Amino acid sequence: MPTFTDRELGLDRPIDRRDFLGGVALGAAGLALGAARADERGPATAPPPSPRSAADYPPARTGLRGQYPGSFEDAHRARDGAFSGELALDDDTGERYDLVVVGAGISGLAAAHFYRRLLGEGERILILDNHDDFGGHAKRNEFHHGGQTYLAAGGTLDIDTPYFPYSYTARALLAELGIDAGSYARHLDPAARAGLGEGFYFDREHFAGDRLVAGYGERPWPDFFAAAPLDRHVRESLTRLYTARVDLLPALDPPAKAERLKRISYQTFLLEHAGLDPRALPFFAGHAGRNNKRIDTCPALEAARNGWPGFAGMAIDDEPVVEPELFFHFPDGNATIARLLVNRLVPAAAPGALDMESVALAPFDYGRLDQPEAATRIRLESTVVRVAHAGPVDRARAVEVVYARRGRCARVHARNVLLACHNNIIRHIVPGLPPAQQAALGYASKVPMQYTNVLLRDRRAFQRLGVGSVQVPNGYHTWFGLVPPVSLGAYRPPTGVGDPVVVQLVRNPNRPGLPRKEQQRLGRADMLATPFEAIEREVRAELARVLGAGGFDPVADVLALTVNRWPHGYAYTYDTLADPDFADGEQPHVRGRQRYGRISIANADAGAAAFTNTAIDQAERAVQDLLAARGWT
Repeated sequence: MPTFTDRELGLDRPIDRRDFLGGVALGAAGLALGAARADERGPATAPPPSPRSAADYPPARTGLRGQYPGSFEDAHRARDGAFSGELALDDDTGERYDLVVVGAGISGLAAAHFYRRLLGEGERILILDNHDDFGGHAKRNEFHHGGQTYLAAGGTLDIDTPYFPYSYTARALLAELGIDAGSYARHLDPAARAGLGEGFYFDREHFAGDRLVAGYGERPWPDFFAAAPLDRHVRESLTRLYTARVDLLPALDPPAKAERLKRISYQTFLLEHAGLDPRALPFFAGHAGRNNKRIDTCPALEAARNGWPGFAGMAIDDEPVVEPELFFHFPDGNATIARLLVNRLVPAAAPGALDMESVALAPFDYGRLDQPEAATRIRLESTVVRVAHAGPVDRARAVEVVYARRGRCARVHARNVLLACHNNIIRHIVPGLPPAQQAALGYASKVPMQYTNVLLRDRRAFQRLGVGSVQVPNGYHTWFGLVPPVSLGAYRPPTGVGDPVVVQLVRNPNRPGLPRKEQQRLGRADMLATPFEAIEREVRAELARVLGAGGFDPVADVLALTVNRWPHGYAYTYDTLADPDFADGEQPHVRGRQRYGRISIANADAGAAAFTNTAIDQAERAVQDLLAARGWT
């Protein structure tokens, strides 16, 4: 890896990368990053609705976001037993609610919406969340530059159904929120990315030299590999793998093929059945199966479903791939859904009834999320550390909820509690859970993910190189690309070559060579131990190295930087290598989500799938669990 000095990377220059403690800016709070050159202004992009500082408007905060310092420490203390036994309270608020929801992600917000819709808008609901913003992983990033607003997703990206079709419940909620998921083509401007395909970066540490090759997946494979810096034998091995139509398991019939491919990894398939030159394995280091499994933990059958090379000549008995019925990528990802839900739950926080277009640039007043007179309140920066029935579980008429906020512990009471937080923490904050349910809740291992958004001065380097996105299989981030040019309502992203643009980089810090759960555990630890300054250096160095031939300048071209780290990222999904074949109804996520007295569980973990529609469906199920056994007093 080439060595860059801080000065060469621009680390000594003042950009918008504030330092944060607990989500509160310690540096300058202004949003402006300096005036853009007149020829780079995006006249179609609407300015921010009103000047606001990042101190009171979380989406505009830059630096380290996602699970930032100050948002998770109390949860870790709860995990370690700091809030068990007799607990001294700083504040018994005296507040009593019909429902307390733990977690203001899409599942928690949807649950509050369903509960209120079924029982009436007068129901008293409190939503508690450990972050300084609502939405959970549906995180919105805003950049403001030269009077323009630039949006990006800081977490969950799309309305998509690659594995599970949307249920009636999930479809109906989208429609109720004014979302037309079938209208994506009308909002996307493909001309803005015309001629920019995907590139692949070969690094000299793993191949025969440093080179960015355009046309990945578009050029004929022999031409693509001929342009790559590869040893002759590695080139021939990869070309053969991608072009041959050969049955690599000729002795097995289609059902037996499927069974064999379930039980071996894609890496094993490549080496033992496809005869791939082992020196070609770094080419696949960036491949990610479902739940971001690397090739050493991704079952070969899943790789076949994904269309990875090596299976073209094989007839395999397998379930048909469910093609997505719905797709939409909002400019801020699925934060749009969260904002629309908050608009319904706390109308005073945003102007009027919003839909998918009017919400894009609608101003939200975070100071009005938690008002005493409101039927539904959202209390941020409040980590729930204990949820206990007030009396025996089978006879309790209320649940006590204790949360930590700014160094103090407070308590509220609820007739019912819905936990829409991670399964991992539930077993540590609910005393008395049956041991079998605790074990089920602890079975999964969350998938760490990182989405880094960088506002660049322009996209000229991309244009010169003919790429809109790049695979960097052996890089710190294994993929990066220009965010899709999607217009919604008053939001119009600039599309000119000289206009500022947001680039998103994606990192999955798993550790190949170890069991899947151990890879993810070490990835989480690495993510939590890495300071923002180290990430910024990696980002600038990676962009400089990959895009340098296109004239990219890490000193002048980087205007702002936001790192969204999610050590506890995606919900765990089962696979045929790492998990046993559970009987229906005996899967850990099913056993773990069982109602416990007046406490029910809703989150994507409870559906064992990291999708927005799963979060919505589990919210509706958890509300029904509460209503079926509520026993009102």
